[in-house]
Amino acid sequence: MARFKKMRTYQKSEPPAEDLVKREFAVKLPNRVWVGDMTQIATRKGPLHLAAFIDLCTRRVIGWATATSQTARLAVTALQAGIEQQKPVGGLICHTDQGSQFASAMFRNHLQDNQICPSMSRRGNCHDNAVAESFFSNLKNEVTHHTVYEDQQSALAAITAYIDVYYNQQRLHQTLGYRTPAEVEKMHRCT
Repeated sequence: MARFKKMRTYQKSEPPAEDLVKREFAVKLPNRVWVGDMTQIATRKGPLHLAAFIDLCTRRVIGWATATSQTARLAVTALQAGIEQQKPVGGLICHTDQGSQFASAMFRNHLQDNQICPSMSRRGNCHDNAVAESFFSNLKNEVTHHTVYEDQQSALAAITAYIDVYYNQQRLHQTLGYRTPAEVEKMHRCT
C-alpha cells in the first residue's frame, strides 16, 4: 500500500484580468472584441473538449479547436486559429471567464505576444460572457444533446459541420437583424 498520494498538477494561473466588456455585447466593428469559452461533448469513448472564440460584431465563430483534455494549450490553439484567419490589428480585446485555461500563464502570454488585451468576467457570473454561453447552448440544443457519439471523431465531424457550414454560413441571428455571421462579415469587408 502506497504511503503517499499523488498530487494533481494544476495549470499555473495569473490573477484575473479586469472586465473590459462589462456586458456591452453590441460592437460596431469586427476584430475589436472576441469572446471565448470551453465546453465538453460526451462520447462513448470519453469527452471531446471544444474551445471557441466568437467575434462580437459579426457573431462568427472565428477560431475553434478540440482536444481530449481541457487545457491551456486547447485555448491557445483555438485563439491562434482565429488570429491566423482574421489577422486582427492592435487593440483587440479577448473576453473569457476565469477558467484556469484562460487564466494560465501560457494563454495570457499568447495574448500578450499577439498584442491582445485580456478581459475576464466576474467569477461564477455566466451573464458576463453571455454570447459565448449562448453559442454553446445553441450547439448543444441543436446538435449534441440528442446524440450519443461513438467516439471523438464522430463528435468532431458534427461540430465541424455545425460551426463551419451551419452556424457561420446559414444560421440567422436576431442580434444581427436576422442575417448570418457570414453576411455581416462580408458587409464589413465591403465598407
